[in-house]
Amino acid sequence: MPVALLALAIGAFGIGTTEFAVTGLLPQFEAEFGVSTSTAGATATGYALGVVIGAPVIAILGAKAPPKRVLTAMMVLFVLGNALSAVAPAFSVLLAGRVVSSLAHGAFFGIGSVVAARMVAPGQRARAIALMFTGLTVANVAGVPLATLIGQRLDWRISFAAIAGVGVVALAGVLLLVPADAGRTSAQPQARGRAGSLRAELAALRHPQVLLALGMTILGFGGVFAAITYIAEMMTGSAGYAESDVTWLLILFGAGMVVGNLVGGRYADRAPMRLLAVTIGGLAALLALFTVTAHDKAAAAVTLTLIGAFGFASVPPLQKRVLDHAGGAPTLASALNIGAFNLGNALAAWLGGLVLATGADATRANLVGSGMALAALALAGAAAVLERRGAPRAGSGGRVAAASPRTAPAATEAPPAGAPR
Repeated sequence: MPVALLALAIGAFGIGTTEFAVTGLLPQFEAEFGVSTSTAGATATGYALGVVIGAPVIAILGAKAPPKRVLTAMMVLFVLGNALSAVAPAFSVLLAGRVVSSLAHGAFFGIGSVVAARMVAPGQRARAIALMFTGLTVANVAGVPLATLIGQRLDWRISFAAIAGVGVVALAGVLLLVPADAGRTSAQPQARGRAGSLRAELAALRHPQVLLALGMTILGFGGVFAAITYIAEMMTGSAGYAESDVTWLLILFGAGMVVGNLVGGRYADRAPMRLLAVTIGGLAALLALFTVTAHDKAAAAVTLTLIGAFGFASVPPLQKRVLDHAGGAPTLASALNIGAFNLGNALAAWLGGLVLATGADATRANLVGSGMALAALALAGAAAVLERRGAPRAGSGGRVAAASPRTAPAATEAPPAGAPR
């Protein structure tokens, strides 16, 4: 694996930390700025909306630019956003800093996935993507708890300053380690016009397999957040844990994500559709089971860890599937898939909230997640049927039958930078 993946993983660590750290800092925001809990929560929802909107917009604006330059710009934006949050004199400025940093999220992961995949041989792409996403999973185990602890014991501004420091390290890594031609293909020469590039990116979105993959992302991983959004209430109200136990329970969930991500990256290159069937199907079963096991301490902890593992094991194959079927113009589709993760999270939390608003027990939100995962499994089945029928790939114009996801990109791309020949 190229050492440049380390720079991408550090950036992913910083982004993952800043995304979720605010959930433990809302009381500090309320006390300093005199706002309500719901208003303070806008620092989380505003970030999520920034990811969904920023991912496709920046991907389109940066369609002509070299991927390394876009990654560099995203890290600069990330550092500026977190630095602005750290010195915010008013809540509106803090919120603005959150939105600025969120704009880097989708594009960094989307373009970073393309760069990671093209720096290695075709048979190692999912593993490379998984190594980049390891930074995000480790953030949930170490970065988020540490940032929360610093914010609660010292000052929340120090948390954001430290996160900005992580961004500076990632920025230096991108500048020093990522090859200048990383992520480029023969279909994307330096001299090509902006219109041609954008046209190819938009055309890739019309491919049925790309649309199915985006749907699987929204419904599959989104189902995890139907449980995680209300995990504190479930663990304290149903399992009998103390509020102070929720932190280490979330660390268990994060540990499951780390393991699942690495396992998913290892096997997604070999049998991606089979892996998706196992992970999404297993996730649907685990979420349904969680409505029962959430009433027992030990069973709840085990189930929560497995949900993290099965949920994130689906991420590398989902991201790789979008890249494989977007042909020679995967940047916009890849960025949209990152936005789809956040859209699914918001959808799951909203649907779970509707269920709880009826007076149902918090564990019933798990059934919402299970239903979403089953719907994603149905989309995976439809994708497999289309694949067997030989649906054309993006960029084929309907004239060339689908090739194997492991071989088609190699036919349209120049040899990846740093890849074994």
